[in-house]
Amino acid sequence: RFSSWGRRINSFSTAAAAIDEPIHPSIQIDHTQLLINGQFIDAASGRTFPTVDPRTGDVIARVAEGDLEDINRAVAAARKAFDEGPWPKMTAYVTSRIMLRFADLLEKHAGEVAKLETWDNGKPYEQAAKIEIPMVVRMFRYYAGWADKIHGFTVPADGQHHVQTLHEPYGVCGLIIPWNFPLLLYSWKVGPALACGNTVVLKTAEQTPLSAIYVSKLFHEAGLPPGVLNVVSGFGPTAGAALSSHMDVNKLSFTGSTATGKVVLALAAKSNLKPVTLELGGKSPFIVCKDADVDKAVELAHSALFFNQGQCCCAGSRTLVHESVYDEFVEKAKARALKRVVGDPFKTGIEQGPQIDNEQFKKILKYIRSGIESGATLESGGEQFGSKGYYIQPTVFSNVQDDMLIAKDEIFGPVQSISKFKDLEEVVQRANASSYGLAAGVFTQNIETANTLTRALRVGTVWINCYDIFDAAVPFGGFKMSGQGREKGIYGLSSYLQVKAVVTPLKNPAWL
Repeated sequence: RFSSWGRRINSFSTAAAAIDEPIHPSIQIDHTQLLINGQFIDAASGRTFPTVDPRTGDVIARVAEGDLEDINRAVAAARKAFDEGPWPKMTAYVTSRIMLRFADLLEKHAGEVAKLETWDNGKPYEQAAKIEIPMVVRMFRYYAGWADKIHGFTVPADGQHHVQTLHEPYGVCGLIIPWNFPLLLYSWKVGPALACGNTVVLKTAEQTPLSAIYVSKLFHEAGLPPGVLNVVSGFGPTAGAALSSHMDVNKLSFTGSTATGKVVLALAAKSNLKPVTLELGGKSPFIVCKDADVDKAVELAHSALFFNQGQCCCAGSRTLVHESVYDEFVEKAKARALKRVVGDPFKTGIEQGPQIDNEQFKKILKYIRSGIESGATLESGGEQFGSKGYYIQPTVFSNVQDDMLIAKDEIFGPVQSISKFKDLEEVVQRANASSYGLAAGVFTQNIETANTLTRALRVGTVWINCYDIFDAAVPFGGFKMSGQGREKGIYGLSSYLQVKAVVTPLKNPAWL
């Protein structure tokens, strides 16, 4: 559970850590090629692209750059594996056992996987190793348990007919994952897609391709047949667009920005009208009511925003505080941000590593300048941390108005925006006055207040006196421009299944 991270790491929070010579992780990069039909191969063009260490800007490795021809090869392999190969002929029980063996291998190699995730992404190693990789293992075990429990229904008909429904896989699923939680989103998509009997072509984020390639190798070691899971690294306008518009892909699932999600949806519609699951941007309100325990609310709001360097789609990025506790909250939020430990994510006790890349780094600093220029009060941070890499000081703004860019746009960085409200009617109206609707946090000791806000907020998840609880069984997804469809839990299965009705006449039935 992500929310426990802030409480555990707080024991280390005394001052910002100095950034010395970065630690070199003890892992060798063995696989940088595309994985198609069970084999590691070069891109058809022979091109590669660099994946970069966000702590320094240095190149970690060069990775095969897949494009249209590679997507065609991967889809052909997935198509054959679904239509002709062993995958559709396997029982669901065998599918489940392969997924469980993969989870065991992933658990065995958790240290190496966490190192790759930290090196390529910049997230704290302790976060990756102790929280995220165990969550990935749990997700695959969860969906392995579902594989042999997917079934349809018998349906009573008015006439003399036997009616049943079959829940069947779509076929070839195109899955596009983001860079902020590469392996978590890998598990959210690959897990249910395979459990439902589909085959997969996965496109990794160009910023973070290494961990998905590594764990997909482990999946084949677990007994996954060739062609069932294919991995293509590449860029959105080439590989991503080719996958989204491919006429032989039957289903798409995309996690990323709302702007890119619109492009993916349009390409799917213009090609073969394939269904699309979208988990997109957010500007989630974190509401601190007048009866809140301010110290606990400050810590939870801090974790809700700054977790994963603020690079979280459901980050509690609009902190709305009741006027009666506002001043106390701001002072304590500022003090907490000043204690946040920033530094090399491979070091013990680090809470915050670098942003993902130079583009994101510059974008965040631009939003910080916008907040200052629009009249918000800069309480802490606001600048680069250190002189090397993409580190940003934990930043807190107070007196933020709803028409400011920092209050409206998804910053995707360590920037907390704190606003004041008077009553529930006002805060509901302001919280809902957003094009996004991914999540919300409510901090109150009053059950009536909690119930009112739970039903009034137009979002996909409401966390009451907690935040970032991502249990495998809990569905996740957004309202409005935060997306469509749900991932995780039993609801995640419906994204990868289609329903067929079968009607058979009955002659002289004993009963109807």
